[in-house]
Amino acid sequence: MKDAATMASPAALASPDAYADAVATAVRAAAAYYADGSTPLGDDEYDALVRTIEAYEAGHPAEVLPDSPTGKVAGGAAVGDVPHSVPMLSLDNVFSAEELEAWAAGLERRLGRPVAAWCVEPKLDGLAVAARYRAGRLTTLLTRGDGLAGEDITHAADAVLGLPQRLAEPVDVELRGEVLLTQEQFEHANAVRTEHGATPFAHPRSGAAGTLRAKDRPYRVELTFFAYGAVGLPGLGHSALLARLAELGAGTAAATAAEPRRCTTLDEVRQRIDGIAALRAALPFGIDGVVVKADAVADQEEAGSGSRAPRWAVARKLKAQHKVTRLLAVEWNVGRTGIIAPRAVLEPVVVDGVTVTYATLHNPADIERRGLMLGDQVFVYRAGDVIPRVEAPLVDERTGAEQPIEFPQACPRCGDAIDTSEQRWRCVRGRGCQAVASIIYAAGRDQLDIEGLGRTRAVQLVEAGLVADLADLFTLTREQLLTLDRMGDTSADNLIAALGAARSQPLNRVFCALGIRGTGRTMSRRMAAHFGSMAAIRAADAEALAGVAGIGVEKAAVIVAELADVAGLLDRLAAQGVGTAVTAPVVAAPATAPGADTGAEADTGTEADTGAAGASAPLAGQSVVATGTMTGPLAKLSRNEVNELIERAGGKASSSVSKRTTLLVAGEKAGSKRAKAEELGVRIVSPEEFAELVAEQLV
Repeated sequence: MKDAATMASPAALASPDAYADAVATAVRAAAAYYADGSTPLGDDEYDALVRTIEAYEAGHPAEVLPDSPTGKVAGGAAVGDVPHSVPMLSLDNVFSAEELEAWAAGLERRLGRPVAAWCVEPKLDGLAVAARYRAGRLTTLLTRGDGLAGEDITHAADAVLGLPQRLAEPVDVELRGEVLLTQEQFEHANAVRTEHGATPFAHPRSGAAGTLRAKDRPYRVELTFFAYGAVGLPGLGHSALLARLAELGAGTAAATAAEPRRCTTLDEVRQRIDGIAALRAALPFGIDGVVVKADAVADQEEAGSGSRAPRWAVARKLKAQHKVTRLLAVEWNVGRTGIIAPRAVLEPVVVDGVTVTYATLHNPADIERRGLMLGDQVFVYRAGDVIPRVEAPLVDERTGAEQPIEFPQACPRCGDAIDTSEQRWRCVRGRGCQAVASIIYAAGRDQLDIEGLGRTRAVQLVEAGLVADLADLFTLTREQLLTLDRMGDTSADNLIAALGAARSQPLNRVFCALGIRGTGRTMSRRMAAHFGSMAAIRAADAEALAGVAGIGVEKAAVIVAELADVAGLLDRLAAQGVGTAVTAPVVAAPATAPGADTGAEADTGTEADTGAAGASAPLAGQSVVATGTMTGPLAKLSRNEVNELIERAGGKASSSVSKRTTLLVAGEKAGSKRAKAEELGVRIVSPEEFAELVAEQLV
C-alpha cells in the first residue's frame, strides 16, 4: 500500500489549470490546518501536493501564482496583526534517511566544513507561539501567524502549563515554542466541554487551536507549553539554549522520554530519530516528526535563514499511522452549501493515542472506487495525524456477512431531491438546506464581520422564521429581534448597527460571504479587482471568469453555475444595498448582469471609459509585497486589509519577494524581505509613500 507522498508525481501537474487547482487546494488545506487544526488533506497528501507544485514552478517560473504555498511560512495561510520582533519561521521537511543525508551534506557544503554537532528533538504537534517577557514577567503571547505577525492570544496564557507568568530571573526575552494538549489534558477538556453542553474536540491539535483563541468560556482548559527557542539569549548553542530555558522555568521536552539529544555524527542522528519514532505511540503528546538542528551558534549564524525557514534546521517527517478496524455504518451529513458528505462510523480504535470512532469518506464515487462494504475490516489512518480517513478494505478478511452501503435517495436533512451530476452530491436546495451554516459563515470575520451573530443567534433567527438566507438578515427590524429569547435592547441595537456596517463592506467581502464553491478570501479579492462590481461578475461567462488568475476552465464553469444558483439572493441583496459598490475593473467586463437592473450598479463601462480602470489603476500589472510594521495611514490596517487595498488599486498582493515582485512596501523591521528586494532591484517605498500612491483607494 503506497502513501500519498509516494504516489504523487510532478507529472500530475501537466497544465496551468492543473497547477492553479493544486495551489488552490493547498491554500485551502493550509488555511484549515492553521486556523483550527482541521484540514481536507492528510499531512502526507499535503506534503506531496506541495512538492508537485514546487516541481511545476521550477519548470515554469513565469507562471508562479502569488498564492502559491511554496517558500511561505504556514503555507501562506496564517495571518496576524501583531508584528514579531524577529521573523518566526517554519521548517523545511525531509521524508527519508536519504533526504536527510542529502540535506546535511548541502549544509556542510554551504559552511565549507563539517557541522560541529547536531541536536535532535521531537517535532511537537501543536501551535507555534512566541511569549514575550519584560523584566522576567510575561507580557504578550502571540501565534506564529505568517511568520512576520501573529495573533494576540495573551488572554489564554494563564491556562498554559510550562509557560510561567514570571521567569526565575528578571530578563527581557522572547520564548518560542509549541502549545499543545497532552492526551490527558485532551480527555479532561472533552469531559469538561461535554458537561457544559459543548461539542467535544475532534483531536488534540484542534482542541489546542480552539482553546487558545477562545474568550469568555465558562470553563477552563489547561494546555502545555514546550520551549524550543528564544530571542534575546545570544551566544548559546541549541543544547545550551534549551538548558537555559529550563533554568528560567520554561517547560521543555527535556523532561520527556523524547528529550532533545546532542549528536556528533549523522549515524547518531539517525539512531536518535529512530528512537523517538519508536516512542511515538507511548508519548503523552502528539508528534509528527523529528527536528534536526545544527547545535553550534557559529554554524547557525553562518548558514543563515531563507524567507521561510532556517537553513541549519530541518524536520524529518514521520508517516501517518495506520490501524485496522471495522466499518459499522455510513452517515450522510449536509454541509453549508448543500454538499452531502458521507462519514464512516467505526468500531473505536486508538490511532496515535487518539480513539477514532468516525472517519472521512470523500464522496459516493470514492466509496464505490474503494469497494467498501458495511462490516468490512478497513485500514484507518490519521491523515497528517489530524483527520481520520478510511483508506481501503481488507478484502481477504471478508466473511460473506458484509452488506452494500446504501446511498441516500433523497436529501437526508430536508428530504428534497439530490443532484448527483457531479462526484460530490448536493441537495437541490443548495444553501437553503443549511441556512444556519451559511449565515454563520457569511457573518464571519473575514466575510461581513457581523459582530454578535454567532451560532446561537443564527439558530434563533432561522427557527423563528425571521431569516432563511443571507439577504433576510438585512430586512431585520429592532422589533423583530426583541421577540427572541435573551435579546435585550442593547443587544438588538448592537446587532442592527453591525448589520448596518456590513452593508458597506467592500465587494470582495460580500462575494466571499456568498460561499461560492471554488472561491475564498483571496479569489474573492481577485475577482472584485478584476471585474469591479457584482453586476460585472454576474455577467461574466466561463471564458471571462477563466481570465482571472487561479481560475481554470473547470472552476470557471462551477462558479458560473453557482452564480446562477444564487441569482435571486443577489437580487435581494442588491435591493438592500449590499454588494452594490462599483470600482474600476482591472479589465473590461460586460455592462449588465442577468436579472439585474440596468442602473448604476450594472453600468461599469469599458476599459476606455472607466477612468482608473485597466492600465490606469495605480498598481495595474504590479505584484506588491507588504512587510514589516505599517506606519502612518496604514498603521491601523491588518495585513489582510493591506492586501485588500493593494488589490483594490489593481495590483496583486503577494507574501514573498521574487523576481516577479515590482514593489515592496517596507514598514518598520522589514528585515530579510527588504534585503532581498534590494538585491533584486525591486522598487521600495515606505507605508506613507504607498498611502499617497493609492490615496483614492485608501478610504
